[in-house]
Amino acid sequence: MSPLFILLGIGLLIPVLFCIAYNEPQIYYKSFIYPSIISFSLGIIFSFLKSKDINLSLTNSMVIVGLSWIVFSLIGGIPFIIGLEKSFIDAFFEAVSGFTTTGITVFESLSSIPHSIIIWRALIQWFGGLGIITFFLFITFRSEGQLWQLFTAESHKIDTSRPVPNIFRSIKILWLIYALFTVLQFILLIAFRVTAFDALLHSFTTLSTGGFSNYDASVGYYASLGHPYYIVIEYIFIIFMLLGGINFLIHFKVLRGNVKELFTNFEMKYFWSIIGVVIFLILTGKIFNSTLNLSNIEMVFRKTLFQVVSVMTTTGYGTESLTSSFFPALSRLLFLFLMLMGGCVGSTAGGIKVIRIAILNKLFKREIKRFYLPKRAIMPLKVENKLIDRDEIYKISGLFFFWLVIILIGGVITALFSNLNAFQSISGMFSAMGNIGPFYFTVEEMASLSPIIKLTYIFGMLAGRLEILPIFILFTKKAWK
Repeated sequence: MSPLFILLGIGLLIPVLFCIAYNEPQIYYKSFIYPSIISFSLGIIFSFLKSKDINLSLTNSMVIVGLSWIVFSLIGGIPFIIGLEKSFIDAFFEAVSGFTTTGITVFESLSSIPHSIIIWRALIQWFGGLGIITFFLFITFRSEGQLWQLFTAESHKIDTSRPVPNIFRSIKILWLIYALFTVLQFILLIAFRVTAFDALLHSFTTLSTGGFSNYDASVGYYASLGHPYYIVIEYIFIIFMLLGGINFLIHFKVLRGNVKELFTNFEMKYFWSIIGVVIFLILTGKIFNSTLNLSNIEMVFRKTLFQVVSVMTTTGYGTESLTSSFFPALSRLLFLFLMLMGGCVGSTAGGIKVIRIAILNKLFKREIKRFYLPKRAIMPLKVENKLIDRDEIYKISGLFFFWLVIILIGGVITALFSNLNAFQSISGMFSAMGNIGPFYFTVEEMASLSPIIKLTYIFGMLAGRLEILPIFILFTKKAWK
């Protein structure tokens, strides 16, 4: 953990450049310099404590990963305490939401927050997009010992391929693609007259599928402002949200000329199909409700497409509030399903992941076949001609079950300690576990929730981002022994 905290100390100094550029008061300099000193100090202290012999198993790698994300969030929340005078719980909540790229916020009047604080919120989402451990491995190029176990512990725990056999070269490739797309979005937004600061901030929070914005109206701000290119801007966001929600291995293949992988890959077929079906159902509902006609067809389609992609990729941006009349009951039910599922494995998106839903679907179909096929029939479960191991099926089933259990517990706690109704209560935990951001009540209500509920959501955000196992292992005595 020692070099991780040294990197965090460096990262905390980046917003100081914005303090200088925007001539901000001295308090905001202190907001970043003090936690930077704390982080550097921890890094130095830990460097003297570490053992010479590194023997990382997957179990203690998960302990390291879980601890790193928690302590990173604690230190990363200090600027909010010093600069904005937020409570410890609110600052910790916002930092966890940032690093896990959830995007739930307890901050109001975002446009009045200083540039340095706002850019820090965006930076922590960008760092958390592909994972803080993988960022450390990318920056340091450390491949000795068994450090690859850290990547396995932090990344999505499902068997997937890599761009190249060497895992450290794979990490390098993934981060270079991630940075390339970030720069490309920045250039496009600048080209369509978005300010440099807004373009930089939103580029950090789109590819990471985090969704933090510097406007309370999110991306809908540009339409409300009457920006001449707000329609094009919204489509740019749609494209880059999709890029963030797609497996980065697919991006690697496409960049090497294999474009058909975007449509022929097993998971991608489900990904596009689900987006298409949900958009069709929402638009059909609007036809029946007579809210869709030839005069507004482009606007309705664009807003529907934007929100479906935003929720599916767990980015959480909005051009319309999920609680507005534009999204009636049918839309809200479908959005809950998308929150649960999330994006593709190997992406920056949260949720259970499309491929797991697809595998569970194939598993259900196989059980149906058992009723009419001979008892001795062999029915292996395959994905793209690759046999899915029985242990992998057990792991997916167990993960899916506990995902639902945690959502249920979080919904019950929310209902017990707040005045929210049942639908609102469950939506908050759906959002936290899926690392999605939007929920079916207001930011003001979220900010005023009991600390017990906020701590529950913090647990849910961390469990959802690290896919439950590392967080639960932290509370397992045998793992520590």
